[in-house]
Amino acid sequence: MRELQRWVERPRPCSYVAERTAQLENRVLLDVTPEEMDTLLARGVRRFGPMFFRPACPTCQGCISLRMRADAFELRRRHRRVLRRNQDLRVSVRPPRVDRARLALYDKWHASRQATRGWEPSPLDGATYSQVFAFPTPTAVEISYWLDDVLVGVALSDATPSALSAIYFFHDPELRDRSLGTLNVLVHLLRARDEGRTWVYLGYWVRECMSLRYKATFGPHEALVGAPSFDEDPVWAPREPAPPSPEG
Repeated sequence: MRELQRWVERPRPCSYVAERTAQLENRVLLDVTPEEMDTLLARGVRRFGPMFFRPACPTCQGCISLRMRADAFELRRRHRRVLRRNQDLRVSVRPPRVDRARLALYDKWHASRQATRGWEPSPLDGATYSQVFAFPTPTAVEISYWLDDVLVGVALSDATPSALSAIYFFHDPELRDRSLGTLNVLVHLLRARDEGRTWVYLGYWVRECMSLRYKATFGPHEALVGAPSFDEDPVWAPREPAPPSPEG
């Protein structure tokens, strides 16, 4: 891989917890191989497009990296209900792309989060979407969900030799009763198991953030201990799952 730039940003308002500040360690990387992506994921690194990052907050360790072992996951009754509820959806897996349907769905979903959870506006035009969600990398995968011929959900992910990593998911807020967030995690877990991948990375979990609470309800899962450097082995500790989220 080629590193073009690296820096730690200045403190800014935290996106997850009000009245806190946050900092990220950022790296602009190109030509990252799937094997190198495995190494980055194991150390808590995430990405949007060519921007790779992880928390670097000096006084807070609230962002916890979570991962699950796909072959140890067992479907529970509530998971089976979600799968049955969505058996009429078509799931498509392909490289990420941008078009009017994806931009419209993102706008609709984000507007609902602004109204219900106080999120700040975050408009995306086609060029920005391509840079953030559809940047061409060897690991980039899009999992899309369709009701008849209507796009109702888009998951951006990384696929590596040992893992699927969930990057971002947005969906039709009018289909709340379908629990599409839970469905998307289940699809990642079942696909990883069927494809012989060991891990599913769920990204960062923050206890105080309502939008991220659902991640900790899946188990058994592991949490990354600290922020290991790239010349030391990462340590992942088992954690008990939290009670089911009201999001389903």
